[in-house]
Amino acid sequence: MGGTGPRRQAREIALQVLYAADAARDLEQASLPGVFERIVTEFQAPARAKERARELVVGIAANLKQIDERIAAACSHWKLHRLAAVDRNVLRTATYELLFEPEVPAEVVIDEAVEIARRFAGEASPAFVNGVLDVIARDRAGRT
Repeated sequence: MGGTGPRRQAREIALQVLYAADAARDLEQASLPGVFERIVTEFQAPARAKERARELVVGIAANLKQIDERIAAACSHWKLHRLAAVDRNVLRTATYELLFEPEVPAEVVIDEAVEIARRFAGEASPAFVNGVLDVIARDRAGRT
């Protein structure tokens, strides 16, 4: 995670916690704090990045159904469970920010998600993540 700011580090930590929980099929709101505690010890990151990651994970867990519904609606040709796990969890993190943290500009959320997908996911992932999040962001803009 070298060379990145605390907000990017927080998003990357959140991604890895969600990925671990998703792989264990344990994305329950009650379970994620425990998964977070096990995973966060692996990271050299400032306390504020870890705290921000915790906020993201808790928020995503509390709103997972709504987040997944929005992603599924934006992925008209893909079933959510068929998406690559990294893509699915990058999308969950960014969708949470788009839906529940409107003070963060959509362009920033999308750019960060694309960069994280570029770092952690497959070759086609950045364009896919960008396209899905663009749909969700446009829908958010239409609702405000």
